[in-house]
Amino acid sequence: MSEKRTDYISWDEYFMGIAQLSAMRSKDPNTQVGACIVSKENKILSMGYNGFPKGCDDDVFPWNREGDLENSKYAYVTHSELNAILNYRGGSLEGTKMYVTLFPCNECAKAIIQAGIRELVYADDKYQGTPGNLASKRMLKAAGVKMTPYQKTKKTLQLYV
Repeated sequence: MSEKRTDYISWDEYFMGIAQLSAMRSKDPNTQVGACIVSKENKILSMGYNGFPKGCDDDVFPWNREGDLENSKYAYVTHSELNAILNYRGGSLEGTKMYVTLFPCNECAKAIIQAGIRELVYADDKYQGTPGNLASKRMLKAAGVKMTPYQKTKKTLQLYV
């Protein structure tokens, strides 16, 4: 009888690592966010990161946080969660799980609910308690979406070597 191996990462570590790696694709100089959607069978269905829509040049559109709406990133950036949902081309996302590096805003919460995603695993909740964050949690809870904080372990990936 052989000993059980323990030198591998868990599914949560794996999928959050994919979300973290996806976030590194974002050109946002302030907040890089990534998302990964997986099936009940632990198969990766889609990924996304925050950035501008197709055809909107990252070097032309503003990354500013301040200023009027037209001249700040907020009018143009598509969040990682929505990108992951829109990137999926396989049909329904009903019953899936999403891993995301930052707790979703209220707009992304709507998309998560409408897509049928049933569980959300999030690494950071830095906007906890803000009006948008409270609205997001209220909707997700009402829709029955399970919200699970990611538990870092000793095996959590070190992406910046």
